Amino acid sequence: MSGNAFRDRVRAAAEAALEAGGSVGPLELLQQMRLLEPVHFENWRKGNPHYRTIEEHIQVGPEKFGKTLRYFREWIEERGLHPLDAPYIRQTPRGAEPLPVTVDGEPKREQFYRTRYVPAGLTEPKAKRLREKLAKAPDLIVFEQQGDEGKCTECGTALAPGSFVFMERDRPLCLACADLDHLVLLPAGDTALSRRARKHSPLCAVAVRFNRRRRRCERLGLLVTNDALDRAEAECAGDAPERAARRAQASLQREAEDREFVRDMTAALLELFPGCPPAEARAIAGHTGRRGSGCVGRSAAGRVLDRHALELAVRAHIRHQHTRYDSLLMQGTERMEARAQVQAEINRLAAAWSGGP
Repeated sequence: MSGNAFRDRVRAAAEAALEAGGSVGPLELLQQMRLLEPVHFENWRKGNPHYRTIEEHIQVGPEKFGKTLRYFREWIEERGLHPLDAPYIRQTPRGAEPLPVTVDGEPKREQFYRTRYVPAGLTEPKAKRLREKLAKAPDLIVFEQQGDEGKCTECGTALAPGSFVFMERDRPLCLACADLDHLVLLPAGDTALSRRARKHSPLCAVAVRFNRRRRRCERLGLLVTNDALDRAEAECAGDAPERAARRAQASLQREAEDREFVRDMTAALLELFPGCPPAEARAIAGHTGRRGSGCVGRSAAGRVLDRHALELAVRAHIRHQHTRYDSLLMQGTERMEARAQVQAEINRLAAAWSGGP
């Protein structure tokens, strides 16, 4: 990538990070550029014991890192942004504590990473909300013990598999030593119950399990007080019929919206590909536009019936329904190789449906 192209990439990423969060610092910029994976950043913020610092997870060489920072500083000066010292913190039963960013804790680098930049001329209410947002620590997090090795560093108790561990300054603590043993687990799954229990519990923590294969934390539930859970259960039992009626009404509304969306997408597909059989257009719209499908039709571009998104949906349909692509995959052919083998067939039928040569 040329120098100008890389400079443009840094500036575009900085603008996007500033737009998304209201402030931007080196770590936000690196995440936007995918030089620091957001999943690593989130695990570090939660106190995951596999992420002692975040600096070691930045995936960029010294030369490229230096260029990134130079272009970032140039952009800051041009935009006239103001620095704001906002350390990254995490919540503990004993209060908030700063998170170390660097491997060796060198003060200048720590200061560099925790400095965020904000637009000049912010109104006082906006500036106050931004400061409060940056100063807010994530939830208390406890991790499920997965192995049969490890002891509480305070009392020496063996940490049994399935028990919960709280990390304090890289030290594993059992819930008793972390002052969290009076809490009970409310399993995830009931949104209303969890929301109310959290509201009523003076102290609560999110229980997670670290998935090593996916390298991310998966939520197991909430640790809350018994009194808060009892109160939340009573409230949920009291208005259960009303909430069930609201859910049913919302479900009917979503179904109506989905039918309208599929109808609009079918019409758009037939306009873009007039040679496509109407039944296949409806099938494409029904599949790719299904809520929660993860297909291109439910993407931001798909929801506004973007031409490129519709073309991708049609090509995906042709690939699976009109070529031997699926059979190639079942025979062990690599995905990209299988795509290359059927590309000509896809192009031919897509051109026929669009009325092209």
